[in-house]
Amino acid sequence: MKNSLAATAGVGLLNTACANQGSKEMIRSIKPKVVSTWRHGLQANEAANEILKAGGSALDAAEKGVMVIEADPENTSVGIGGAPDRDGNVTLDACIMDHKGNAGSVSFLQHIKHPVAVARKVMEETPHVMLAGEGALRFAIDQGFEKENLLTEKSKAEWEKWRKTSDYKPVINVENHDTIGMICQDANGNLSGSCTTSGLAYKMHGRVGDSPVIGAGLYVDNDYGAAVATGMGELMLKTLGAFLVVELIRQGMSAQEACEQAIQRIVDKMPDYKDFQVGYLAMDKAGNTGAFAIHKWFNYAEMADGKNELIDSKAYLND
Repeated sequence: MKNSLAATAGVGLLNTACANQGSKEMIRSIKPKVVSTWRHGLQANEAANEILKAGGSALDAAEKGVMVIEADPENTSVGIGGAPDRDGNVTLDACIMDHKGNAGSVSFLQHIKHPVAVARKVMEETPHVMLAGEGALRFAIDQGFEKENLLTEKSKAEWEKWRKTSDYKPVINVENHDTIGMICQDANGNLSGSCTTSGLAYKMHGRVGDSPVIGAGLYVDNDYGAAVATGMGELMLKTLGAFLVVELIRQGMSAQEACEQAIQRIVDKMPDYKDFQVGYLAMDKAGNTGAFAIHKWFNYAEMADGKNELIDSKAYLND
């Protein structure tokens, strides 16, 4: 009996060792990869890929990649030049998460062009996950960030035009720009992600969407995968969409199946889902990607093997 137990234990240890070795081989075979939401993800991917090609971490790539879009004044949904709230204030939200489960976030941040970099400082320099409003601004300045006016003449002119009617109604995003969410995988197989936005144009002053909320706009579990969200943030907040996608991957679904199921959750729970757009983008530990949206028009940029391409996501509705 002892011999039998010993033999059984030996087989178990051998199987575990083989499984672990297989996992290590899989990680060694993984090539760096970047995916990000919308057309502006192409530019962000290039910056992130330069870091990964040089042997940098997924975390550095996820931060620096989206910072390119935050610094683009022509983009009216992220960083400087972002569309203001109904009072004319540009307020920014962002978060970042690494392969160890560490996370940092800022919400309702004004006057700082790179909220994702401030979010990383929150993650690394404080015992907290999220800082908001005036506290986030004071922290950013203490960390050496420069205070500046983020309302460009272009965004100001569009806001003043809107003020003539002040007709506020969130609409389906049919354009190739919105929140940018990014997932990176480095040469070590580690996953990290980021998400940054100026939020809904002409929103109520103080409104915060899903982008800075860990589990809603971004979630990373280095053992299984990562996901980001874009679109009407209230819907992701109500369903914790990014966490849901990764949890479904953990339960055995593919990245594509998980994104589809997360959209199905919104369809099942929100009677007015047709009035809004939500898109999910995910990558599993093996580097497989998935994307799905309520409506078509959602696309994402994928950088792999030196090729950076824009891909149209599948959608629940194809109207």
